[in-house]
Amino acid sequence: MRSEVIEIRTGSVEVVYDLTAECERFLGSVGGEDGLLHVWVPHATAGLAVLETGAGSDDDLLAALRDLLPADNRWRHKHGSKGHGRDHVLPALIPPYASVPVLSGQMALGTWQSVCLVDTNRDNPVRKVRFSFLPG
Repeated sequence: MRSEVIEIRTGSVEVVYDLTAECERFLGSVGGEDGLLHVWVPHATAGLAVLETGAGSDDDLLAALRDLLPADNRWRHKHGSKGHGRDHVLPALIPPYASVPVLSGQMALGTWQSVCLVDTNRDNPVRKVRFSFLPG
């Protein structure tokens, strides 16, 4: 197994950050093997999604999360900015992991699929992402 951790600066706004290029760069170090790419975010307030980006789906996802998890005072988890408790519920809906098949060193994603970090936590501007390759 090969593994690597990178840092992503998400800033102080909600974001869907496309990690596909970073995934491809990491897979470049494993040669042309088949296997599984596992992506993990070791944070209690972020998740990973496989979705289309750039055509509005990323903004639609953030809008849907704002509808499902409003940033208001309903949350019992109270520290941080207003509504921060919702960020701690996010990983139950957008899990902190994603696994993608790898064929001949390339992710077997669909035409419009991207691997994305979903971060609604405006209080934590830097995220760690772990890539692990498990040979097949």
